[in-house]
Amino acid sequence: SRRKRMRTRIYNARILTMEEKRPVFKGEIYIDGGKIFRIKEAKTEKSERTEKPALNEEEKWDEEIDAEGNLIMPGFKNAHTHSAMTFLRSYADDMKLQEWLFDKVFPAEAKLTSDDVYHLTKLAILEYLTSGITAAFDMYKLKQDSAKAAEELGFRMVFCGDINDFGGTLEEMEQDYFRYQCEETPLLSYQFGFHAEYTTSRNLMEGIAQLAGKYKKPVYVHCSETKREVEECREKTGMTPIAYMDSLGLFENGGGLFHGVHLDEADFDIMKKKKICVVTNPASNLKLASGIAPVKTYLEKGIPVAIGTDGPASNNCLDMFKEMFLVTGLQKVVHNDPEAVPAADVLKMATVNGAYAMGLDNCDILAEGKYADLIMIDLMQPNMQPIQNIEKNVVGKFNVPSVQKKSSKKGVTILITVIVTVLIMTGGFFAYSVLTGSKGLSVKVEGNTSGNMYEQQATNPAGGDYTSDYTFDQYYNDLVKNAVNSTTTTNNTAKNYTDKNFDGIIIDTKSSGEKSAQSAYEKV
Repeated sequence: SRRKRMRTRIYNARILTMEEKRPVFKGEIYIDGGKIFRIKEAKTEKSERTEKPALNEEEKWDEEIDAEGNLIMPGFKNAHTHSAMTFLRSYADDMKLQEWLFDKVFPAEAKLTSDDVYHLTKLAILEYLTSGITAAFDMYKLKQDSAKAAEELGFRMVFCGDINDFGGTLEEMEQDYFRYQCEETPLLSYQFGFHAEYTTSRNLMEGIAQLAGKYKKPVYVHCSETKREVEECREKTGMTPIAYMDSLGLFENGGGLFHGVHLDEADFDIMKKKKICVVTNPASNLKLASGIAPVKTYLEKGIPVAIGTDGPASNNCLDMFKEMFLVTGLQKVVHNDPEAVPAADVLKMATVNGAYAMGLDNCDILAEGKYADLIMIDLMQPNMQPIQNIEKNVVGKFNVPSVQKKSSKKGVTILITVIVTVLIMTGGFFAYSVLTGSKGLSVKVEGNTSGNMYEQQATNPAGGDYTSDYTFDQYYNDLVKNAVNSTTTTNNTAKNYTDKNFDGIIIDTKSSGEKSAQSAYEKV
């Protein structure tokens, strides 16, 4: 049977559309079938609440959300990440990039299975939601398993090619392009890319350039992250990584650089000429002591800048609020200029520019005809008061859980943190509420999805250590065993059932010290 299209009204809201030069205003947003069909401003600026409109019989709403004066804005776009690397969080810290990557990360990743990637990606998505991230630009292997996780949770994912001399082929990249970019997968899409110049042969890079030229598509790559990377490329080719890759024809249709920390003047000129954007990852660059990207210079030269968390192995958390604060704060210190990279620019990087880098022009701003990938930020929390400048409040805060009571229409009392994330996606309605209580963090997801309700619980596994002496499954089992006496374990228990009043997903991440190790390791 054909699924009914959801009609949703969000009212009593402060709205930041992220359209150029449009300030925050009070009003309502109307959504039909996952797309915005009207944004209505309140009649007067003084009006704190907008009354429910008198609707014709055919204009009934399936869902009405009272925003209670809170902020509605586009969801954040995490423009560079490696989602399934959640299993390497806080593993191999305090190491230089090259040793960290080749001695620790690559050997550990070689042991991952498809099922591992599926569950680890789900864990990352839970974390994305807690800081209002509604889409991620994910560079990782076993994409079909990540795709399954993203679609099951109603999360928008753009996959980036990740091939290099150690894995992946041009044929696989072309297949992925057709699978995710060309087929009917509304939540999923694909961009050509490869790991890095220093892990990829000239022949393979030339093949990537030809493939991108065939479809006239941009290419994305880790680039100029460390001084060592740049110096070794100069010794080998006589050029910087950007100049060398450009000489191979990789950027004839544009593209993007992940990191872009160490550049010379000619590199900026190439980026400007070839319409290459950059995704800055400040927390990752700080952890690995890679340096501080010249964000202020990028902006001055008109080069688009987006923001990414990088993977949880090189960051340890996937929090867009932290990244935004670091982007502006670091530039002010580096340039000894408190006016450098203001909050409005950073907010644009985290939303509009991120969407541009990821090829998501259908959900970059809040406007008629755009997908309703949006978030609601609780302005009543202490770290959002007083409301003198909402954009500066958002960029200047960390995602600190603070709670308030809220009653749902079903009369259930819940506790809500700083962020309440509401997403209305293609093919269904998803409302994500980031909750907190005495038992820890949880993410509640309500929506009109595939016909079943699922309940899943997952948090970070505690304890254990990874070595190359045993498989990932043994490693994961050990983590669960070590977690029996801890306050937090990983619980992936699941059940399917039908509820005549509800059709959707519930994801609940909570402390489970009293749960058994066996139930903690059950797979969904």
